[in-house]
Amino acid sequence: MEKITFNLTELHKHGSAFFEFLALRKQFFVDQLGWDIPHDDDVEMDQYDNPKAYYSLVLKDGKVVGGMRAMATTAQWGAHTYMLRDAVDGKLIGIPADIIPHAEVTPNVWEATRVVISDALNTHAERSECLALVLDGVVEQATAQGATEIVALCPPVFARTLRQLGYPAKIIGEPYTNLHDDRRYVAMAMPAVRRKSAKAAQVAPVPRSSTHSLPAQALHAPSKL
Repeated sequence: MEKITFNLTELHKHGSAFFEFLALRKQFFVDQLGWDIPHDDDVEMDQYDNPKAYYSLVLKDGKVVGGMRAMATTAQWGAHTYMLRDAVDGKLIGIPADIIPHAEVTPNVWEATRVVISDALNTHAERSECLALVLDGVVEQATAQGATEIVALCPPVFARTLRQLGYPAKIIGEPYTNLHDDRRYVAMAMPAVRRKSAKAAQVAPVPRSSTHSLPAQALHAPSKL
């Protein structure tokens, strides 16, 4: 497996990878979890897929098998900023306004959303490797822009998975239940630093998706890892 990173100005360098990532998101968040978010027959795409977004994808045999979206907490595109801040400001249906105590607006903090891993990776080792590569790509992009921390909205168990992969994550808010899939999610943060080495065999099983988009990440209406 190999990772690729890019923003919208660099899509042409990676063929159909961006479209494949959007299609993978649609298959999981819409077809499987049943989220009521913007999509068509092929892809899922929301207001956070804009020129402020960065992407970290993983390829296997030339096909996208995992990915994540990220952006600085200073990002703004039209009426939208980043997912967690928009939730705090009451702009998103389904994510509580008190999901985090305070919405950061600083180049030092980035948000990660729409994490997804393909079912084509059906072994524990492959899924762990894929997630680690995705996170490595996000950290590389964020630190290149001066970030020191990454926040995301994920299932609570994901904090343990991140720590076992070598990323010391911590919970920063109270969990809530997503109305679309009845799953629990919570905001968490981790340092934007290169991970400590971790053996795949020591890592807990990795779910197909980790963040809403955080969202959804992002995850509710048009959002989450």
